[in-house]
Amino acid sequence: MKGLIISALAALLAMPTFAEPLSGERQIIFVDGEGIRHAAGRVTFTPQGDQTSYSITWTPSAFEDHFLSMRPFRCMEGPAKLWCHVPYPYPINRTISGDDLTDLEYDLLFVWKGAADYGINMWNGVYYLLEATETGLVGDLHEINMDVLSAPPPDGSLRPVKAGDLHQVDPGGHWLPRVLIE
Repeated sequence: MKGLIISALAALLAMPTFAEPLSGERQIIFVDGEGIRHAAGRVTFTPQGDQTSYSITWTPSAFEDHFLSMRPFRCMEGPAKLWCHVPYPYPINRTISGDDLTDLEYDLLFVWKGAADYGINMWNGVYYLLEATETGLVGDLHEINMDVLSAPPPDGSLRPVKAGDLHQVDPGGHWLPRVLIE
């Protein structure tokens, strides 16, 4: 039992955290299954004490306008799928810390659809679960039914997406299984 506890603590200590808070401008890069990088925007980080605020500027040329299911979407077009950005519809602080990247994860919500499909299905949500690295952040794709966001969260609740709402997937089944912020 003691060995198990020591192994668990060693694993926690080995998890990367920010040596220094992220600061300045970083690129948002989506990586497809073949390792091809698709630049889509920039994040500007501003350290503020033990937290870091951020703002995102998406690159207009990386997206095409689509009108899907009676709503406008900005989508990146892949060979067989569209990757459509879903702006988070509720208030968030747009701050992160070494152990809480949730706000940024909420700003990186997407929904995918087959290129030949009609409309959009919010069950095909994409959530990038972010982790700190020595050079920035990396996020692996998890699926999410976006219907969890169809109604506003209770007042004061800034974290309506729970761990049970996210589902790990085979990265080979999606066009853009990873996001980098570097």
